[in-house]
Amino acid sequence: MSEATVDEQGRPEPPLAAGETQTLLGFLDFLRATVRWKTQDLSTEQLRRSLPGHPSGMTLGGLLKHLSYVEDNWFTEVVGGAASMPPPWDTVDWQADVDWDWHSAQEDDADTLRALWEASVERSREVVAVAAAAPVTEGTDAGSPDPLAVTHPAWGGRASVSLRWVLTHMVEEYARHSGHADLLREALDGSTGE
Repeated sequence: MSEATVDEQGRPEPPLAAGETQTLLGFLDFLRATVRWKTQDLSTEQLRRSLPGHPSGMTLGGLLKHLSYVEDNWFTEVVGGAASMPPPWDTVDWQADVDWDWHSAQEDDADTLRALWEASVERSREVVAVAAAAPVTEGTDAGSPDPLAVTHPAWGGRASVSLRWVLTHMVEEYARHSGHADLLREALDGSTGE
């Protein structure tokens, strides 16, 4: 297997001709690296800054914390089947603030936010490696030897989603927020780039 091509920002380029799992993970890792690039070398104060004159309170720090939560929610809790979420999510009162991940980032320093995101991404990679390699047996919900088709209870058991759906959703999630990160970073220091 050859090494991935890395671009000038240090992002691994998605494979041009690979299987479905490698392609989905390739795009997800590229987008994760985009978020890393857009948030690297910024101070705590810069990560807390929103777009000047814009009503949105979105910040790069909030974006990092939100993506940390999304990683743990979909991979650790849903696909991995963890009985409880890891800290800090395990003690959050989401009823009191449904956007706690975004809002509470204002209290965190840059190192804490980066470490939280890195740890969440690492847990996600571990869960996906196990789930994608798991043999699918007869009588499973997938009904075929395709680990991407195996479903996992989501939304408190109200529905189930496949690993394929989760990976595709995460590509969409990161793609949308990478666009936000582009705007926020450019407003901070003029840095541009895809």
